[in-house]
Amino acid sequence: MVSKLRAWLSHENVSKDLLLLLLIGGLYSLGIFLSSTFVNIYLWKQSNSYTDIALYNLSIYVLQPLTFIFAGKCAKRIDRVIVLRTGVTVLSLFFLTVLIVGERAATFNIMLGSLLGIGYGFYWLAYNVLTFEITEPDTRDFFNGFLGVLQSFGGMCGPLLAGFIISRLNNFTGYTVIFTISFVMFIVAVLVSLGLSRRKAKGNFSFRRIINERENNPNWRRILNAHVAQGFREGTFLFAVSIWIFLMTKDELSLGVFNLVYSGFSFLFFFLVSRWVKPRRRKKAIFISGLALYLSVIILLFSDTMTLLLIYGGIAGIFFPLLYVPYVSLTYDVIGKSWNAAEMRIEYIVVREIFLNFGRVLSIIVFLLAITVIPPETGIPYILLLVGGGHFLIYFFIKGIDTKIPPASHN
Repeated sequence: MVSKLRAWLSHENVSKDLLLLLLIGGLYSLGIFLSSTFVNIYLWKQSNSYTDIALYNLSIYVLQPLTFIFAGKCAKRIDRVIVLRTGVTVLSLFFLTVLIVGERAATFNIMLGSLLGIGYGFYWLAYNVLTFEITEPDTRDFFNGFLGVLQSFGGMCGPLLAGFIISRLNNFTGYTVIFTISFVMFIVAVLVSLGLSRRKAKGNFSFRRIINERENNPNWRRILNAHVAQGFREGTFLFAVSIWIFLMTKDELSLGVFNLVYSGFSFLFFFLVSRWVKPRRRKKAIFISGLALYLSVIILLFSDTMTLLLIYGGIAGIFFPLLYVPYVSLTYDVIGKSWNAAEMRIEYIVVREIFLNFGRVLSIIVFLLAITVIPPETGIPYILLLVGGGHFLIYFFIKGIDTKIPPASHN
């Protein structure tokens, strides 16, 4: 089975653990994409409050890096696979909790956001560390590209299926169905994780030392600054765009169709980018895609028809993979060639996540401050225009990175 899958993927050196990690990533993507977009809509329909939605997302991005630090300590003391399994289990508990609180979910927005942030923290710490350990430079672009294909497939099927179910069932029954399906997906992911090879932990956890490494390693400093810029866009865009589209269309199925278009293009271009973009072309790809993603925000702001929204979704679906694949690969290359990377790879992943979520938290704080001064319906377009430049700024931080330069020696 594994050998046939390797042959189909044209990569004979793909290991069993790499394939299982891709499968877990695919199940995670399908489970999250099926429900995550609609959790925001679910809360919105209960409270009609931008502040409640923003606080829910702020709770996620505050707890996620804090959990990363704790999960990093765990990963140095126990098996990394156990940390991954813990994350998937907590994510399944999140959806179980949503099912239990039901139509009172908006009342528990901070608790739910905190639970999701904890699940994300355990999951992504372990997943990123395992990605770093399992992939090699010659399989890294392939892994990131194929994982993007699986994520896009989940993005195509999940929201469309969820939107269809919700639009066909009365009241909040549809939401109950999709949250139940997501819960089952994460239980399956836990079972799949049992097949991963055990990875023993060793060493001391010293992430402060890696934060200070910015002073010695300019490549590390640049890539961390780029992650703040990335987070500055994502913090608001990950929830505000879905609310914006729902308010414009008043229909969950339309939101599902939008995600189908976006993820359909992403599905194709993640597949192509993993073959087209070679290491020497990474920076050029990041510049072009970052600029295109920023300019596409203008289309979103002036969209008054579903057609324009779908055009925006198509453009974003084309250029996000062109940004993401080379950017993630460059990040891992910087880490791989940094000081003491073999022993400190967990700390590097934790510090990267801290900076990424700092950008996300900053973005939501800007959003919350803005809507206290300007009515949300008037202010949101300006907020999206401000934070939407985050992906474009990535290029200006990474353009000076040279992964051929060996890390500085430390005494």
